[in-house]
Amino acid sequence: MEPDKKFKIVSSKKTRYLLPNILTLGGVCLGISSIKFAIDGNFSLAVTLILLSAILDALDGRVARLIKGTSEFGKELDSLTDFVSFGIAPVLILYFWELVNYGKLGWAIALTYSVCCVLRLARFNLTKVESHQDWKNNFFEGIPSPAGGLLILMPLIYELSDLNYKFDLKNLTPFLTILIALLLVSKIPTLSLKKISISSKTTVFLLLAAGIIFISLLFYTFETLLIFGLIYLISIPISIFIFLKQQKKYLTKISDDDHEDIL
Repeated sequence: MEPDKKFKIVSSKKTRYLLPNILTLGGVCLGISSIKFAIDGNFSLAVTLILLSAILDALDGRVARLIKGTSEFGKELDSLTDFVSFGIAPVLILYFWELVNYGKLGWAIALTYSVCCVLRLARFNLTKVESHQDWKNNFFEGIPSPAGGLLILMPLIYELSDLNYKFDLKNLTPFLTILIALLLVSKIPTLSLKKISISSKTTVFLLLAAGIIFISLLFYTFETLLIFGLIYLISIPISIFIFLKQQKKYLTKISDDDHEDIL
């Protein structure tokens, strides 16, 4: 008799690749669903789904590296998901909320943002850091697409928050969208924090900070997103300063090494 053959979706040796890809697919489902709720006029839920999609996007790559489940398929899937969830969904939410009032110009702005996002993702996939320039792994070229997707939603997030200031940020929506689109394709260095090592002594404080952030997002979702958005924008000049400082240090080291070789 032939031994029973068990049905397997993937090889047992490759099951570790499933979890990161499931998280990625969950993110794209959230992104597409946010468009549906924006069409229905439920902008609060639409923004919340974009936030959840960004959280999943932050987790899938880290989970893949943690369980050694990285793959070329996962990398391509992640890029496609990022384009849908942060290159299309957020700007369509903005279009149904405010940009539609600008007619053809509003649609042109939405298309411009999406084009810049896909160009940014294509460049990111082709970017390779040399082993002797490992310090560059702590920086992105331009702002990442998840950050861009949340930043363009800041006028809407402000309106959804309980901050009752007499500022109407709706008029800034077209200008902010174009600005973020340009930052996506720019070569401005922004912090990625991929290679930051955490001391065991600071783990407790890190967990405490994560708990506070979670509670803030749970009870003051839009206010917390506004604060994080402002902090991120402020961090861009700081990122440039840190990048230039590390670049100068690297070039000095290279120059010294060349000088020693000549001697």
